[in-house]
Amino acid sequence: MSTPVLVAVAWPYASGSRHLGHLAGAYLPADIFARQQRIIGNEVLMVSGSDVHGTPITVRADAEGVTPQDIVNRYHQEFLSQWEELGINWDLYTTTGTSNHALVTQEMFLAQLQNGFIDKRITSQLYDPEAQRFLPDRYVEGICPHCSYNEARGDQCDQCGKTYDATDLISPRSKLSEATPEARETEHFYFRYSDFNEKLSGYLGEQEGWRNHVINFAKGWLTDEGLIDRAITRDLDWGVKIPVDDLGEGKRIYVWYDAVIGYLSASREWATKTGDDEKWRHWWHNKDARHVYFIGKDNIPFHALFWPAQLLATKDAIGGEDLHLPDDIPANQYVTFKGGKASASRGVGLTISEGLEKYQPDALRYALAANFPEQADTEISEEEIVRRVNDELVSNWGNLVNRVLSMVYKNSNQAIPSPGEFTPDDQALLNQVDDSLRISLEQFDQVELRAALRTAMETAQATNRYLNATEPWKILKIDEPRGLTILFVALSAINGIRIMFQPFLPFSSQTLDSMLGKQNGWARQELQPDSPLLKPTPLFRKIETDETGN
Repeated sequence: MSTPVLVAVAWPYASGSRHLGHLAGAYLPADIFARQQRIIGNEVLMVSGSDVHGTPITVRADAEGVTPQDIVNRYHQEFLSQWEELGINWDLYTTTGTSNHALVTQEMFLAQLQNGFIDKRITSQLYDPEAQRFLPDRYVEGICPHCSYNEARGDQCDQCGKTYDATDLISPRSKLSEATPEARETEHFYFRYSDFNEKLSGYLGEQEGWRNHVINFAKGWLTDEGLIDRAITRDLDWGVKIPVDDLGEGKRIYVWYDAVIGYLSASREWATKTGDDEKWRHWWHNKDARHVYFIGKDNIPFHALFWPAQLLATKDAIGGEDLHLPDDIPANQYVTFKGGKASASRGVGLTISEGLEKYQPDALRYALAANFPEQADTEISEEEIVRRVNDELVSNWGNLVNRVLSMVYKNSNQAIPSPGEFTPDDQALLNQVDDSLRISLEQFDQVELRAALRTAMETAQATNRYLNATEPWKILKIDEPRGLTILFVALSAINGIRIMFQPFLPFSSQTLDSMLGKQNGWARQELQPDSPLLKPTPLFRKIETDETGN
């Protein structure tokens, strides 16, 4: 029985080019997981989009002297092109700038307001006396009040991950003028996150199988300080309009309240595009659905705490039923380049565009997946990418496929051979392949993608060892039927191994589909003797070090 699986993926700010850390942190893991879920027959809805209301966009627009929409248009189109080139297979990739997203955000706001979880308060916000304007959080930098990091943002510290109000920063400075901002009173809507500490504690206590750093971080937050009420509007003219007039002009709903609503609004937009406006309910009003959120670890509080609180606060008000809470949040840790955290804003690490210029899409996907930072921060240098591609992808999997297909093509009349009786070693290899498929299925279910890739590669290595031990190129000269049986067994092993690689390597998998036929499900299918084969060509090319500039 198939399961409706929502693959919800972090929304990148359309404020600049994304780097390989972003790709390895959220977008590539999500695509790999979604592809595998589709293969096993689940109903997958993978959604995300460009976050067009983030203050980094207005900061960049101010710096370049253009409009925020100019920045959005530039980078949203860049993202769309890169997703296609990388084979990221969205059901919908949209933006938070659509009328649909504004409508869903306003519906949630009004529902939470009616339910008593939003109220108005007078608050202090930082004001730039030189620029003569209030400063959204990302327009302020300073010293983190928790860990003393010197370049902390106005809403969250990159170093310790803590969130706070910009007025809590030590020695704040305006990014507009470098002036020291001053606190001034202003009125805003607040979401009553503190009302949900007990419910969220119970919710987190029910979760099983979450990564330790995710569940421990979320539980620790509630234990140490609990959620506090946060302003969800700002003095801005860029963002979703507030659906009530209480605050007057010049204010908008703030980005980190509305961005997470994108998972719901994108689901509804997708449903409308299918011609069935209510189809989104199959994922959001379905207790049997599974919601898996792919994010970086700096987004854990927003997805494990704030977003569940916002969902709970709607209480029967969106579509007349409760909305589905996250079932798993396999947040990756940071990718580092030469010891520094990958950062688009600080220019650390290769951009996705630079990666695609240097490496084949499947090769880049493989090298990053082999180094996914699932449990700890992971260093990914260009030297490591080259090593992974050349020593593993090309030399192991690519070489195995090419040499077996080439021997079969040459020695079996360009068709799959008819096998003789299997020896115990023959059957042992096929049993290992089948066992590996079962193991990798469990690893995917736990979102242990790096381990699933390693299982596939280890099985390819076992097949290479089988070939080296049986030496079919020699046996064919003295016992052709036995030699062809060895090749049939090796090709059968490849036919199973390629299933495990398929979510990781979509482009080369299409090539193998054209050679061996498409696969159905997560199990090795028997080859059909005498089926014709096309002349094989290498799946991957070795990277010469001068190609990378090393």
